[in-house]
Amino acid sequence: MKNRSGEKIKLASIDELLGVVNEESAMEIEISKIHPFKNHPFKVLDDEKMQDLVESVRINGVLTPVLLRMDENEEYEMVSGHRRMHAAQLAGLTTIPAIVRELSDDDAIVAMVDANIQREELLPSEKAFAYKMKLDAMKRQGSRTDLTLCQSGTKSRTDQLLGEQVGESARSVQRYIRLTELIPELLDLVDNKKLQFTVAVNISYIDKEVQEWIYEYISDTGFIKPKQIAALRNQLNDGPINQIQMLSIFNNCVMAKKVSRSLTFSEKKLTKYFPDDYTAKDMEQVIESLLEKWMQEQSC
Repeated sequence: MKNRSGEKIKLASIDELLGVVNEESAMEIEISKIHPFKNHPFKVLDDEKMQDLVESVRINGVLTPVLLRMDENEEYEMVSGHRRMHAAQLAGLTTIPAIVRELSDDDAIVAMVDANIQREELLPSEKAFAYKMKLDAMKRQGSRTDLTLCQSGTKSRTDQLLGEQVGESARSVQRYIRLTELIPELLDLVDNKKLQFTVAVNISYIDKEVQEWIYEYISDTGFIKPKQIAALRNQLNDGPINQIQMLSIFNNCVMAKKVSRSLTFSEKKLTKYFPDDYTAKDMEQVIESLLEKWMQEQSC
C-alpha cells in the first residue's frame, strides 16, 4: 500500500499484533482439545455481531490465530480468542489456527485481559472482573508491596498503573472492582442498566444476605433510590437489621416527601384591595410582585 507521496506503508503482521516472537508460528489445533480460560470474565454472546463473525469464518476461515497455553493434562487453555473459537465451532470447523505459548498463570491473566479490554461496549461486570483479575496478577508480579516503580522513578499504586493502561482513573478502577462484591442478580441489573452504577457500588459494601433482600425489593417495586441505600448503610453502621426493618427504612425514605399545600383567596377578599377595573391576571401579577419583595426582605 502507498500513501499520497508514493511512499510505502509497512503494515503490522498478525504476529506483531499478537506480540509473538519470530520463532513462534501458528498451527492447527483441534478445538475439542481447547478449554476456556478459568474464570474468563468476558461474555461470549450469540448476538448479531457473533453471526457476522460466523459468516466471515465460513467464507474466509479464522484469519487471526488464537493464543493458547498448554495445561498440565497436555491439552490447551484458551488465553485470547474465545469469540473466534465459538464462531469457528458454529461454522462447523474442527480445528483452529493457534499460537501456543508458555505462560505463567499471572502472565496468562494479563495477556487475556489485555486482548479483550479494548473491545467496544464492554459490560460493567466484564470490566469489574477483568480489572480485578489483572490487578491481582499485577500485584503478584510486581513486588513485596502494593507500590511499583514507574518509569519516572516515582512510586505509584498498582491500581493507578492499571488505570493508566486501560484509560481509567485509579478511583474508577476500584469502583468497578467493587462490583465483584455484588450478588449475581444485582450485577445483572447493572449490566442491563436497571441499577445505577453509583448505587450498585454503594450496595457492594453491604452484606450478601441483605443484598438479596435489596434485590427482592427492586423486583417488587421496580426501583431503588440512592437515599434509600444511604439510609440503610447508616443504619447498618449501628448493627445488623432484619428484612422488615430494611423495608421500613426504604418506605420512610420514599414517604418522606414534601407535603403539597394549596391556598385560595375568595374574590370578595381580594377585590377590596384592587381597583374595579383590575382583572384576575392583574391581581395575580401584583400579588407575585409583593411576595417576591417580601421574600427578598426575609433573606436579608
